[in-house]
Amino acid sequence: MEKMRHGHVACLLVTLAACVTPRAESPLTVRELTSPAGPGSGEPNLAVGPDGRVLLSWIEPAAQDRHALRYASLDGSGAWSAPRTIAEGAGWFVNWADFPALAALPDGTLFAHWLAKTGAGTYAYAVQIARSRDHGDTWSSPVVPHRDGTPTEHGFVSMTPWGDQEMGIVWLDGRKTAGAAHDADGEAGGEMSLVHTTLGGDGRLGIESILDGRVCDCCQTDVARAGEATVVVYRDRSDQEVRDISIVRFTNGRWSAPRAIAEDGWQINGCPVNGPAVAAEGGNVAVAWFTAAGDKPSVKLAFSSDSGASFGSPIVVDDGRPLGRVDVVMLDGQAALVSWLEQGEKGAAKLRLQRIASDGSRGGSTTVAESTGARSSGFPRMARSGAKVILAWRDASDPPKVRT
Repeated sequence: MEKMRHGHVACLLVTLAACVTPRAESPLTVRELTSPAGPGSGEPNLAVGPDGRVLLSWIEPAAQDRHALRYASLDGSGAWSAPRTIAEGAGWFVNWADFPALAALPDGTLFAHWLAKTGAGTYAYAVQIARSRDHGDTWSSPVVPHRDGTPTEHGFVSMTPWGDQEMGIVWLDGRKTAGAAHDADGEAGGEMSLVHTTLGGDGRLGIESILDGRVCDCCQTDVARAGEATVVVYRDRSDQEVRDISIVRFTNGRWSAPRAIAEDGWQINGCPVNGPAVAAEGGNVAVAWFTAAGDKPSVKLAFSSDSGASFGSPIVVDDGRPLGRVDVVMLDGQAALVSWLEQGEKGAAKLRLQRIASDGSRGGSTTVAESTGARSSGFPRMARSGAKVILAWRDASDPPKVRT
């Protein structure tokens, strides 16, 4: 954040404008932006382009059982542009927890992904990635980044630039579950893997690398550039069904072995559908996650000052009754802003924000919106551009709609 005269810190637009000062007692304030998304919209996500523009993507229902992936950008006046369509089609896999995303290369080339069915099975679907070299005016035909050809689950994608000309892509890959059934919670009968490849602006795919051969089936992944390293965070899965948060790092031309960020020891015989989030500024990294180890739900945050090679002790963020669904952005090298859902009464929930410094001090918290703990409320998302922090979430009232 830019520092102003007399030591004050610049205001943050938290789609929602939040003034964050170093004083722990200072509250966050929020301002809602008029959303460009239409009725029935959901699955919001946020990205930041190389020019600092914040990009909002979401899915809307279209005619004849079709869906459309749309996006808008935030202009300098704090208003969203008119929505534009990236792709539209039938047979898409539209899911509250496995949602599309946008990302941009340094030259402005945009990448967008969504999911499409590949077979009759409920969880037979593939990742589709389209590219635009003209600021979203036109989009290429989609490319499927995984090349196994099995009618199995492929999703929970994260993307980040891989040099100047390629996009790095990470996803959960179900090729080893081929022929196995899923249980009532969507847990695959075989092992899901964490896989990485690259996709160039010219549509060429790079090599596939298996980053972890056994991971939790349906928790979101996240990725960030941290100094000279690229870090990927995800929920791991041991042979004893311990599902804690792990990290892999790409440095000096190779991937590291998986390593736990914290030893929560959450043993659970099923996927909790509650992935981690990571943000970085230079070599400073913040990872937020949900755990219910020991039957005690908690949202935690851990900081690293060495590009994710090591982390400090976890800091508890929540107010005592968290549902998880976390996100995190760095405010500066020493503080982060965390969002999560906190459980209320009779199925209600609150979308909460909390500023946490790396020394554990807190710089203000607030409730952004009243929500619900039901799946229909989805996963709130955040993005930071300069002195602005933007949030997007799904209002599950009738009709549901993406708000910002």
